[in-house]
Amino acid sequence: MSFGLGRGRALEPGAVAVSEAELPPMSDAVMTDPLAGRVDPRAWFADPGRPLEIEIGSGKGTFLIQHAEQHPETNFLGIEWAREFFEYAADRIRRRRAGLADEETGRDELSAAPARALLNVRMLHADASEFIRWRVPDGIVRVIHLYFSDPWPKSRHHRRRVVQDRFLAEAARVLVPGGEVRVVTDHAELWAWDSAYFADWAEDPSGLLDREAAARGAADVARERRERPVGMPGVKPFVMAPFARSAGAGEGELVGTNFERKYRREGRAFWAVVLRRA
Repeated sequence: MSFGLGRGRALEPGAVAVSEAELPPMSDAVMTDPLAGRVDPRAWFADPGRPLEIEIGSGKGTFLIQHAEQHPETNFLGIEWAREFFEYAADRIRRRRAGLADEETGRDELSAAPARALLNVRMLHADASEFIRWRVPDGIVRVIHLYFSDPWPKSRHHRRRVVQDRFLAEAARVLVPGGEVRVVTDHAELWAWDSAYFADWAEDPSGLLDREAAARGAADVARERRERPVGMPGVKPFVMAPFARSAGAGEGELVGTNFERKYRREGRAFWAVVLRRA
């Protein structure tokens, strides 16, 4: 299925895309040594010494571009599973690097400021949860951005949702002390699911946990845990913190993704929170 994002023009991810040479296929060694597949994604950037942030589900790349232009001192890795969206986002970044027109600008209100090099942005076509689990070393990521992820509303698809015990365990592992998982959604059922997990993984000294939502999501989470049990933390590795809007977001926005702008026009409600690594 094609979404026609290129509007008849071939999409060219170019050097923005992480290549197979940079991320080779995992070898059979991971069957006996889970660390055998680890790579350091910081090495994929022009300046590996900068802090690293990961966006899960970059879509058309709007947040990634805006945020990276606001924070040239930080490296950003966007991960997108849908190939056409991955290619489209990478193509947009490539064109902005070259000083070419951004074909999305007129429709998503991306800032018309002069193009910057954006050498601090790379795109990866992968399953983000699996990439973080098998590939990312301990303690190297400053922020994981998770905005408007697929809610997978059917019960048989709930296991595909990003927030799970396994994901939260791996996020806690790869984040630096004080690092953050930043979450925004418009989907009430997904927020209930997420909140039920947050209750078990994050301390809540400021009363930020949506306890009503967590109670609604508890049954679905309990069923998922029975079907796919994963060890629970002895000590909660996160602390809940309020969500502060992103620097590149427009007036009244939280992060400024395409989805947020679409859903805001439709009048939808939004929920947001930060899990900070203790």
